[in-house]
Amino acid sequence: MNIPTISPQQLAELCRNGKIELLDVRTPIEFQELHIAEAQNIPLDQLDAAAVMRSKSSPHNQPLYIICRAGGRGRQACEKFIGAGYTNVVNVEGGTLAWAQSGLPVVRGAKVMSLERQVRIAAGLLVLVGVLLGWFVHPAFFGVSAFVGAGLVFAGVTDTCGMGLMLARMPWNRVKQEAAACRLNKEVGS
Repeated sequence: MNIPTISPQQLAELCRNGKIELLDVRTPIEFQELHIAEAQNIPLDQLDAAAVMRSKSSPHNQPLYIICRAGGRGRQACEKFIGAGYTNVVNVEGGTLAWAQSGLPVVRGAKVMSLERQVRIAAGLLVLVGVLLGWFVHPAFFGVSAFVGAGLVFAGVTDTCGMGLMLARMPWNRVKQEAAACRLNKEVGS
């Protein structure tokens, strides 16, 4: 599927020239740590393409720009929109990382561990535990390591990570409702 892209510099120029619709599909905690001021946060695992398009404030002929951490989740979100019949979506090349590395303005919050890093830690720990249990308890536990390895291959081939989606729903990756409501009220009131 051919998904249109835009560089962070091109997007920054559009932001300076007028209002754009920018959707950040990272977890709320990742968004809270670092985001572009113009971005609205709807995590990929909660994305309803039809609802987003109904709530769009700009004309429907204006593109919806999608951003994530490095581009992968943004591409998946674009695929969801295109699959739902909304083709005027554009993925931001390199995501928020590329935007920040370009020296463009960002809103910074408390530092958190990225979802990708959490996946690497969880996968490594599961492989290690599977090997240790297989070695010291019963050889059947080697299956845990094999299962994780197969999951990593699947994630690499499909660019979809089940472990990442599961970790995104964990309590430490959620923003407390009161804080989110205060932030929303502050944005609406300004």
